Amino acid sequence: MKRLCTTAIAVALSALCFGQTSITIEECYRKARENYPLIRKLGLVEKTKEYNIDNLNKGYLPQLMFSSKATYQSDVTKIPIDLEAMGFKGVEIPHLSQDQYGISLDLNQTIWDGGAIKSSKEAVKSSSEVERSNIEVSLYAVNERINQIYFGILLADAQIEQNRVLKKILADSYAQVESYVKNGIANQSDLDAIRVDIIKSEQNEIDFLTARNTYIAILAKLTGMEIDEETKLVKPLPERPTQSDAFGRPEMSLFDAQVMKYRSDYNRINSGLYPRLSVFATGGYGKPGLDMFENKFAPYYIAGIKLNWNIGNFYSLKSQRKLIRNNIDMVENQRELFLFNTDIDKTQKELAIDKYMDQIKYDDEIIRLKTSIRKASEAKIANGTISGTDLMRDINSEHAAIQTKILHEIQLLLAIYDFKYVMNDF
Repeated sequence: MKRLCTTAIAVALSALCFGQTSITIEECYRKARENYPLIRKLGLVEKTKEYNIDNLNKGYLPQLMFSSKATYQSDVTKIPIDLEAMGFKGVEIPHLSQDQYGISLDLNQTIWDGGAIKSSKEAVKSSSEVERSNIEVSLYAVNERINQIYFGILLADAQIEQNRVLKKILADSYAQVESYVKNGIANQSDLDAIRVDIIKSEQNEIDFLTARNTYIAILAKLTGMEIDEETKLVKPLPERPTQSDAFGRPEMSLFDAQVMKYRSDYNRINSGLYPRLSVFATGGYGKPGLDMFENKFAPYYIAGIKLNWNIGNFYSLKSQRKLIRNNIDMVENQRELFLFNTDIDKTQKELAIDKYMDQIKYDDEIIRLKTSIRKASEAKIANGTISGTDLMRDINSEHAAIQTKILHEIQLLLAIYDFKYVMNDF
């Protein structure tokens, strides 16, 4: 019995938890990254790198080539000696036939390639890192979209909640003024003035709900999570972010990867300056074989060592090195420009945080005074000293002050998280 009760309580608590789903902005960052279609390209880039390196490693293996041929020559080599004139009657020097055939198997084994394969593998790795870093930059940019959407939802939630408070105040005021009209203290126009603002509050709620549902739909698409009207978004604490620099941004890793790519190109060019040493062997069967005096099919083989050196690579060496240095300088210039713009963004976000913090300090006092004025107007309308229009002016003024504070609070949070985005301080 005790076990049954425990199970029932656990199920009830579980249902309660599932009925009140809540998510954080950090969870949205993580889910958006996992759900973004570009994330799958990271795996493809890694596989491409592995395949290319595997292919390059095969350059260390012996290279085999099979070939065959059948030819007909218009003429063949002959020894120009007339043996009959020399007294050797009936003796002929044999010569090759004009139709010739052959098959062969060639083997070539690289002993030293001047570092060509090694530098090519470095180039593959660095190119892969550039592509991966580009993807990371694009994935990181999704965080900025999450900021706009997440805090847009929080703003809509706060506006909806405050609008419902306003509707309650308007409903209470309408009921009071309605009784005053019946008692001859207020006019029908006073009641109509309140009714107009009740209708406006209904319209505003439609706008707020539409905005929230739109943001919710976009957030669900970005994150791949099941988010609906009942989902609660956790409001972060307005903690001032710590001072940091932008060296943790993925763009910095991209610049590093681009520099490494150009340096690998430098190594690849240098490897082309060295000679290539290899051993080779050829085995074949043909007519003729290696003995040019035997016009018949015969097997043969050749083996040796070979040195190749492309001197022509020195011609363009100087200009290629200058080009690489120029490309590296361009990347460093992009890095400098990025840090310059990031520092400007950082200053703007810091000033925005200071501004909203200062404004919020005064919001509570303004709301307190506006509320006091509104309550005084409610007392005055009971005495017939002000009109319903005057009362609505003070109610709307109080409501506007509260909405301003709500806006400042969300703007502060957005400024804080925009600062975190700029500095990669998540």
